[in-house]
Amino acid sequence: MKVSLNWLRDFLDIHKTPAEIAEILTSLGLEVEGWETVKPSPVDLDKVLTGTVLTCERIPDTDHLSATTVDVGDGVVRSVVCGAPNVAAGQKVFLAIPGANVFSKDGALFTIGERKVKGVPSQGMICAEDELGLGHDHSGIIVLPPDTNLGISAADYFNKASDTVIEVGLTPNRADATNHMGVVKDLAAYLQVHENHQSGVRMPQGKALSGNSTAFPVSVENTDACPRYSGIVLKNLQVQESPEWLKNRLLAVGQRPINNVVDITNYVRIELGQPLHAFDLNEIKGGKILVKTLPADTPFKTLDEVERKLLAEDLMICDAESNPMCMGGVFGGSGSGVSDKTTAIFLESAYFHPTWIRRSMLRHSLRTDAAWTFEKGADPNGTVRALERAVALILELAGGEISSSLVDLYPQPVQAARISCSFARINSLIGENLSTGRIKKILAALEIGMENESAEGFTAVVPTNKPDVTREADIVEEILRVHGLDAVPIPTQIRSSMEIQQRPNPDAVRNLAAEFLVANGFNECMNLALSNSAYYLADGAAMPLQKEQLVFIHNSANQGLDCLRPTMLFSGLETIQRNQNRQNPDLRLFEFGKTYFRNGEKLEETGRLSLFVTGAHASESWQPSAKKTVDFYTLKSYVTHLLNRLGVSGYQETSLNDSPFQYALRFHRGPQELVTFGAVSPQILKKSDLKNAVFYADFHFENIIKAVGSNKIQFAELNKFPTVRRDLALVIDQSVSFGDIRQLAAKTAKKLLREVNLFDVFEDESKLGAGKKSYAVSFVFEDPEKTLQDKEIDAMMGQLVGVFEGKLGAVIRK
Repeated sequence: MKVSLNWLRDFLDIHKTPAEIAEILTSLGLEVEGWETVKPSPVDLDKVLTGTVLTCERIPDTDHLSATTVDVGDGVVRSVVCGAPNVAAGQKVFLAIPGANVFSKDGALFTIGERKVKGVPSQGMICAEDELGLGHDHSGIIVLPPDTNLGISAADYFNKASDTVIEVGLTPNRADATNHMGVVKDLAAYLQVHENHQSGVRMPQGKALSGNSTAFPVSVENTDACPRYSGIVLKNLQVQESPEWLKNRLLAVGQRPINNVVDITNYVRIELGQPLHAFDLNEIKGGKILVKTLPADTPFKTLDEVERKLLAEDLMICDAESNPMCMGGVFGGSGSGVSDKTTAIFLESAYFHPTWIRRSMLRHSLRTDAAWTFEKGADPNGTVRALERAVALILELAGGEISSSLVDLYPQPVQAARISCSFARINSLIGENLSTGRIKKILAALEIGMENESAEGFTAVVPTNKPDVTREADIVEEILRVHGLDAVPIPTQIRSSMEIQQRPNPDAVRNLAAEFLVANGFNECMNLALSNSAYYLADGAAMPLQKEQLVFIHNSANQGLDCLRPTMLFSGLETIQRNQNRQNPDLRLFEFGKTYFRNGEKLEETGRLSLFVTGAHASESWQPSAKKTVDFYTLKSYVTHLLNRLGVSGYQETSLNDSPFQYALRFHRGPQELVTFGAVSPQILKKSDLKNAVFYADFHFENIIKAVGSNKIQFAELNKFPTVRRDLALVIDQSVSFGDIRQLAAKTAKKLLREVNLFDVFEDESKLGAGKKSYAVSFVFEDPEKTLQDKEIDAMMGQLVGVFEGKLGAVIRK
């Protein structure tokens, strides 16, 4: 939220720097994220001063230049060369002193400096209208009235002072601070408590709305959604451009000026926190307003000229014929707003229930400033005060007169909340023994009343502009933020309880995996846990599932994300698509997340780690690369190395070709899945609009953590005896995998076998026969107690050959 410092100073005498104010606001719970100086003009009007031309003489050998001396009242008489034809001694003028930025006659901004012109020193510039950005006239300098005081800046003279805009990160519980008056009251409370500041808050002036004329007819049919509705009619208005001071105030806080009437409604919302809406009176058919809901799918064209279909739960402001004119508290209609032709308005100031506003705002994706204010909770007892303020400004800036009595439908007035509080409980929660007088002073400064006071406690009376203060703990928070968190003494003794940490620590395992992947060129991506059910249920679904397996949610903000994701595949593919559409096709991505399934009445939530590789195997280089693009074995190397890094071993391998894979491999321990990885099927890639092959690994990370937890770390002395390697060339069926060979070898020679490796594959039907292939496999043996002899190695190789021939049908190539 943007806060104007000049605006704050209209209501409170505060002579502090922006840094000091930022520190105070942050201590009050209004965290300041930064501030900046906002100027109403690119010209440095604060460096352009009123002065008197003391002397003026023509410079010889020139047709228009004059040597002048100018006094701006600072005790320095400046020599200035001026080329204006109307400059003369005795005039009051504007002088831009050195360092000021002004416009040249060509419209370019430049900085005034000291220089010599025709040998005459020039220490500034006497300015014309266009040079100060005040118009387009360059025929001569601006001549001010003779009684103008010296040394007045152009910013002050034209009421164009620079402003400091403070950016406040407003938390959801501070509905009272959505406006400048709320911020001012917090500042005043702090100054009263800490600095004994006696100057109170000056409330903005309003116009009394009493009158004998008839109130405009209004009927509220849904008082749950609209507990209070106020309004008044103004006629004979002149809708035009707003004055400069109003436009500058709005622009400073990021609000675009439109016209004087609409700008005033925005001004009052920013100032008092009460959204207003002005209806063109001539567009209200039947001369009556109905506040009601309409049947579902009723068309409504909003101010942005978009036709929307209403839901039955949208609260609408309608005319007597039930034609929708405005979505209450959210967005106006295209035909009922104020235009240049408007001469009469009905000015609405209502209190809409936050829940109704939030639902309509999200359903239609209309995050307007008014909806933001109502969603947090406006003050139901502030509608008339805001009307009075707006009417006073409209009568001042647009003319006209009040043409009706005030309509104020408020069947069940909202009362101030009353909360029982204990002095002992307050001090216990704060951690400091505050005196009763200190507590009373803070609450009074915050305009929180006290009733039924006793030695033990009191009843706090909370004003209705603080809807989130509902418990004793909230009262303590209000006291503490004014008293100051930093003022609470640090205890000399700290007590803590022991916490038994899960082993292995899931965060530590996760960080270890992430560090390994990042070191290998992966980038972490973070996607929503929401997905589109069309991936799983629609005709020709990419990954068909039963509807009963999905966990659906009601997401009015985005109906395309209607279920929790049962797989992390599609969110990853969407990330790849976004990158590839932006000329970034070579990707290595990983994501930690969860998947969700419904199993009957039970919901299953599983921690996962997904890997995605696609595109080039290595970045472009002058050095030749063995692989041009990534493939299954690229991903497999990452998977196996990650498992090795985590210390996970002793798993089985199973080949798969199930959806969503074209082909895949699963590592598991019996029924316990560790990871499944492979090539994403071309059909899914086509539906995802991806042209390059994508390889995807899906880790069951909860099982990975269990596997890490079962590891036993053992230390062994480096073997001082040599290793022995033997190679075999095996002709086997195409169906036999290297994993089968490795498992049989490990069972047969597990005591001495240290390593099995596949180093060559040969396929040729003419030489090997149909359905055959040849694997060249190496075996490394080692004995920690002695040097292995050839006869021992030959015996083990014989056992291996026998097993391979008997169980795999292998033929040993000699």
